Amino acid sequence: MSRSEGNGAIVFAFFVAYLLAITTLPHLLEFLRPEWVALLVVYWVIAIPHRVGVIVAWFVGLFHDVLVGAVLGQHAMSLAILAYITFVLHMRIRVFPMWQQSLSVLLLVGVYLLSMLIIQRTVTLSHWTLWYWLPAVSSALVWPWIVLPLRWLRKQYGVN
Repeated sequence: MSRSEGNGAIVFAFFVAYLLAITTLPHLLEFLRPEWVALLVVYWVIAIPHRVGVIVAWFVGLFHDVLVGAVLGQHAMSLAILAYITFVLHMRIRVFPMWQQSLSVLLLVGVYLLSMLIIQRTVTLSHWTLWYWLPAVSSALVWPWIVLPLRWLRKQYGVN
């Protein structure tokens, strides 16, 4: 098998995550949007840490910054931190039952949001409320429904 086998599936998954990240929602539901790109970084780092890691997360984050018009490097730095922490813990998270994986995702996405907040507050004066942390909760809730189709995609296209 070549190393490039399955790269299309990974790129397709991130493309779908980008679409879900920029889809417009009513203002009240905007706070409930899961962090789709962060969820995919966590999944791919857990599933294939030898192929998706900090550097891939950095480039995924740079593209995300450009896509949403954020401060260049904001998502890149936060996703790189997320990928590093996930990589350090990936052998433990991999063997957890699904409910414990969801709790891990809650904490990982919480760290991602915290690093995003620190970068935002460093660059601009931004106001935030407790609603800011809701995407971590919704990300943890959708985690089981993310894992199953991505496992199928991985097996279908031989992503190793």
